[in-house]
Amino acid sequence: MNKRQKEKGRIYVCHTYYHVYVTFLKELNRPKQEQGRATLVLSKMSSDFSSFKECAEKSGLFCEVLEYDEKRQSAYPELDKYSIDSGNIIVNMFRRIMMTKKFGRLCERDIPVDFTQYEDIYVFCDIDPVGYYLNWKHIPYHAVEDGLNTLKYCDGARYENRGYFRLKAFMSSKLNLIFVQNGYGRYCIDMEVNDISVIDYPFKKYVEVSRQALTDNLTADDKKIILRAFIKDIDTIERQIQEGSDVQKILILTEPLCDLQTRERIFRDLTNKYSQEGEVYIKPHPRDELDYQKLFQKYIQFDAMMPMELLNFFPGFHVKKVISIFTEVKAIQFADEMIMLGADFMDQYEDPSKHAQVRRGDNIPW
Repeated sequence: MNKRQKEKGRIYVCHTYYHVYVTFLKELNRPKQEQGRATLVLSKMSSDFSSFKECAEKSGLFCEVLEYDEKRQSAYPELDKYSIDSGNIIVNMFRRIMMTKKFGRLCERDIPVDFTQYEDIYVFCDIDPVGYYLNWKHIPYHAVEDGLNTLKYCDGARYENRGYFRLKAFMSSKLNLIFVQNGYGRYCIDMEVNDISVIDYPFKKYVEVSRQALTDNLTADDKKIILRAFIKDIDTIERQIQEGSDVQKILILTEPLCDLQTRERIFRDLTNKYSQEGEVYIKPHPRDELDYQKLFQKYIQFDAMMPMELLNFFPGFHVKKVISIFTEVKAIQFADEMIMLGADFMDQYEDPSKHAQVRRGDNIPW
């Protein structure tokens, strides 16, 4: 397709608020004359973006903001038969080849745009259906690391394809018979990652784009654009920051872990423990369905839909500790100490085998 037919420029497919936050960073780092020309696509599969579409439109960074009714593989019962383990690697591979093609074709009915009209397509978390669709349609795209240093803790491509990984990667990247995420797709041009040095298995398609560097380049006006888009009531956030300003603060980050009953027990234990050290603040994860407002109402809570990185933009906010289980906290600049509890902590609440993928290679047969 020639240049004239691709004058729409850039398009970003986002599945979470964090993805959108990174998209804002990327666009605000472009020259002023290039801003306002990109298309933003909000997939409703993983996140409830509610009225965020209007907020993104008002930011002025995008010429178009679209919602995408992306559906998981489980939404198509006709694909179920291809996921049955036959016990035979050859039969299983044949089924996967069939599933890959049919899944890509089924996704087409929900695609909100003509991707062939764009110069550059950026997809966060390309293992989601849109990745299958783009590879089925032979449309080149750029993958973007799902979270901050996601591949440091869990290389989904290798973990989900453990056993014959090299064969599966070849069948994806060279033959396009199956689809493997994180840069191994035949039509994935490259994959932006935050820090290549922390990845155990570097890949030639990985391109380092430091998110801290993108943030450092923001002007005061750029930060205001982000804050206005993501925070409906800035006055409330500022009031919460000022509350208890004379005491030590502990910020606990929740995560959509395990079942809800176990999750409540985890954060009940954490709040009880750290309330002995200072005033506890809670930042719920956007996809955490536990009702913290009801169950933990005595603690100050930030808006779940606000990326935690935005707290860096409030000079008056400072905490003694940030407590996380698996969420990467290196982007936080407002804490004296940052604690990642990790898999050993979760072993107290769940079967340890469930946490193998975040033990950086432990028990993973590459």
